[in-house]
Amino acid sequence: MPTSEPPPTLPLPKYLEEYELAQECRDLISSLPKERGWLATHLYRYQGFWHNSRQLGGVLGCQQHFQAQDTDVLLVTTPKSGTTWLKAIMFTLVNRIHSPVTHEHPLLTNNPHELVPFLELKLYVDTHIPNLTSFSSPRLFSTHLPFVSLPKSVLESGCKLVYLCRDPRDTFVSLWHFTNKLRPQSHGTTSSLEEVFDKFCRGVSLCGPFWDHVLHYWKESLSNPEKIFFLKYEDMKEHPQLHLRRLAEFIGCPFSPEEETKGVVDDILGLCSFDNLSKLKVNVDGKLSSGEENKAFFRQGEVGDWKNYLTAEMVDQLDKIGEEKFYGSGLKL
Repeated sequence: MPTSEPPPTLPLPKYLEEYELAQECRDLISSLPKERGWLATHLYRYQGFWHNSRQLGGVLGCQQHFQAQDTDVLLVTTPKSGTTWLKAIMFTLVNRIHSPVTHEHPLLTNNPHELVPFLELKLYVDTHIPNLTSFSSPRLFSTHLPFVSLPKSVLESGCKLVYLCRDPRDTFVSLWHFTNKLRPQSHGTTSSLEEVFDKFCRGVSLCGPFWDHVLHYWKESLSNPEKIFFLKYEDMKEHPQLHLRRLAEFIGCPFSPEEETKGVVDDILGLCSFDNLSKLKVNVDGKLSSGEENKAFFRQGEVGDWKNYLTAEMVDQLDKIGEEKFYGSGLKL
């Protein structure tokens, strides 16, 4: 009796592929501490923070080759801290003159991650030295890089950084959902909440430890407020008009009296709302070039969803870590 053929092995999505890394990167990875990843096979600790091998190649590439311009704006977040929303808002804010909020706006047919690309997760992964000449000034990029790993040119130029952080409880729950959504069936069952909670608390998450990432940018924003704008996701949700105006002032393109009269602030926030973006065809059916389904970036976007998932013991543990890490800094999340 003929034996049945085994089912064909589906190729991995691009975001999970092990790339042909440069010898320098391979040598570095072999020397780094590693732990089992949430999604990728392993995470490696570089300059005190955790990255998968694909991302690490991009980190080294942008550290070595990215040349910041004085007019650049860099959006910085930890994963699942409101990155997609911030990209949509900042793209619409910066480009509002030549791309006003109309039925032809780029956000209606492009995911925010396509319009504001990551340095280490997109540009310096797709191409070791990308051609950035097509970006008009002010150039808008994003990154999950910790402060210690930023390219030297970012620190030495006049470019500005907008840092968005989020309650670690909501950040953790969102990251757990997100990585499970991106896990192919061939990679086995989804990770349990308890399994990844332990990793998160120990700092083993993409670009973690979460608290160290946030704290360094917080301290730098206090010492250099003209360079770094520090914003909390919860504050932006509660007072979006106020903080959008503050962002516009910070990057040097405040709203004119005429724009205020025309309701441009509310137009931007309406276009970039979770409810609007999540229902667009491009975000329901589309995919990024790296393989992630656009809908994976839109779950709820709510404040306090952690209450539906975390036990009292988990909440207490996260609170204690935050109190210890942020002690004396004046920062509370």
